[in-house]
Amino acid sequence: MTDLTGKTALVTGSVQGIGLAIAEALAGAGARIAVHGIAGDMEIREACAHLEKAGAPEAEFFHGDLRDADETARLMKAVAAWGGPDILVNNAGIQHTAPLAEMPRATWDAILAVNLSAAFATMQAALPGMAARGYGRVINIASVHGLVASVEKAPYVAAKFGLVGLSRVAALEYAAAGTKAQGGVTVNCICPGWTETSLIEPQVAARAKAHGGDRDAGIADLLAEKQPSRRTSDPSEIGALALWLCAPIAHNVTGTAIPVDGGWTAQ
Repeated sequence: MTDLTGKTALVTGSVQGIGLAIAEALAGAGARIAVHGIAGDMEIREACAHLEKAGAPEAEFFHGDLRDADETARLMKAVAAWGGPDILVNNAGIQHTAPLAEMPRATWDAILAVNLSAAFATMQAALPGMAARGYGRVINIASVHGLVASVEKAPYVAAKFGLVGLSRVAALEYAAAGTKAQGGVTVNCICPGWTETSLIEPQVAARAKAHGGDRDAGIADLLAEKQPSRRTSDPSEIGALALWLCAPIAHNVTGTAIPVDGGWTAQ
């Protein structure tokens, strides 16, 4: 099992969904968790308490609006002062669908800022310290849309393709840092397909209604066009993969974009 005792992990967008599941997996291995996201005080307290119950020695919330470069810089300075990060998970993301001709420029700017530019800033701040310590993990939560495109998602697809490319550059630049014994420094992307989070629940409910309330049939119908398995992933599955990537044994797994998509990108 992966032992992250003494390690500090920053997981952006970790108050719910995939981010919380990844934070929970890392907490279970003994990592301190720097929690981040957009949430009210009650949700923040619940997330931190949940992660400490899961095994984190400490879970503390750090604020930072990733649309703002100055706030992102302050976030990274605060986490560095707290003792990390040894592990950086760029999970926070925003989405908006519209045809290319109708996509507002402000929406394009916001999606690129959160989904790509913020990851550049957090990696730029964190990677030198990881290299100096001989151990570091950057896990960028991209998407199948970092590997294939879909209509009406121009800024999201552009950002996720960019995130995969950025990660590969960083992986090459830091490939020789550290040793096998230390664990080295790796940079990878996880590219989820349909994953069961609150974001897709309205679509699942609508499809289930069309199938007489059968949720499984609704999910299969929703996924039929693109995900051959016709099964969603659970956020905990993404968490388990992220945890494995943090293990010393994964020291030579770097520069990858790993799909968890039921065969979507194999077509």
